[in-house]
Amino acid sequence: MNKPLILVVEDDKAVRNLISTTLDTQEYRYHVAKNGAQALVEAVSQRPDVIILDLGLPDMDGVEIIRKVRSWSQVPIIVVSARSEDRDKVTALDEGADDFLTKPFSVEELLARVRVSLRRVQYQNSNASENSAVFKNGGLTIDYASGCVSVDGKEIHLTPIEYKLLCLLSRNVGKVLTHNFILNEVWGNVMQSDVPSLRVFMATLRKKIEKNTSEPEYIQTHIGIGYRMLRIEENDK
Repeated sequence: MNKPLILVVEDDKAVRNLISTTLDTQEYRYHVAKNGAQALVEAVSQRPDVIILDLGLPDMDGVEIIRKVRSWSQVPIIVVSARSEDRDKVTALDEGADDFLTKPFSVEELLARVRVSLRRVQYQNSNASENSAVFKNGGLTIDYASGCVSVDGKEIHLTPIEYKLLCLLSRNVGKVLTHNFILNEVWGNVMQSDVPSLRVFMATLRKKIEKNTSEPEYIQTHIGIGYRMLRIEENDK
């Protein structure tokens, strides 16, 4: 069985070589692109399983690449960029990136983010035929058809907003969802004044599903950006 194919879009030779060597040690297949135009050609022709994307490319901004790729593909996109401002991260994620790492970065963390993205795609593909009728993640179970939620076999009673938040996170497990995206999907509008309300609902949701809210098992906070549901492996339980 072929290893997943990773497209590395990076104009800095040293960083490009570091990522390529790292992927090589894990026996991933990979292609490299040094600019945006080449990246788009590779994305269309090679159909990679994951794209690792720098934003500061010589011919176009990486955000534009995200927009173009998202017009026809849901391939996971992991941004690796020197841009560290929250607004840059939010923009990339809102346009369709799945994750964001700031340079300098740990190669171990990059590999972990790649594995998370690949698992999310595998999970979505394996459940596509049954329309993800039941979601299971560690001790958390969501029966979408009946609207029931349980943790470790015990049914949990959620408010309509809490249930919508949980379903949205579960259907995007492993992906960072920005405040704006969540507000638009759950409430149908985006107003920064609503972010504090979102935090309150997320806090009450955590109290109901997490064993320890100070060390959440299911929902991870990305300060100033949004939230992510973590995929729990069997051996993590």
